Amino acid sequence: MSSILYAIEQEVRWRDLDAFNHVNNASYLGYVEEARVRWFKSLSTDWAGEASAPILAAITMNYRRPVGWPESLRIELFTERLGNKSVTVGHRIFSTTQPDVLYADGHAVMVWMNRDGQTVPLPDAIRRACE
Repeated sequence: MSSILYAIEQEVRWRDLDAFNHVNNASYLGYVEEARVRWFKSLSTDWAGEASAPILAAITMNYRRPVGWPESLRIELFTERLGNKSVTVGHRIFSTTQPDVLYADGHAVMVWMNRDGQTVPLPDAIRRACE
């Protein structure tokens, strides 16, 4: 298992549930997005500055088991691949009440772009954190 870059805990909200009383698949993506944004912000207050910002190029989510309510989740991020202009960030969603329960895993490819839509090198803070 890769080293954890960043982790947050997130409570499942009632509104995250679907008609089958488990967390809707789209909510998993929101949990991972929140972890990524908080990680970026922890590295730099200008993580999405005027010069460049991360763009989500691709994302996968493997749904391992349904999440019910109430539940508290731990979302972990780790580096899968570090490129010149992109980074593939792996993610895992665990139960905090039963830490051996893995609800989902996958990865997101983040590419840095300038305001003109051109790809640019990764910011130094992101590269250092991922190495």
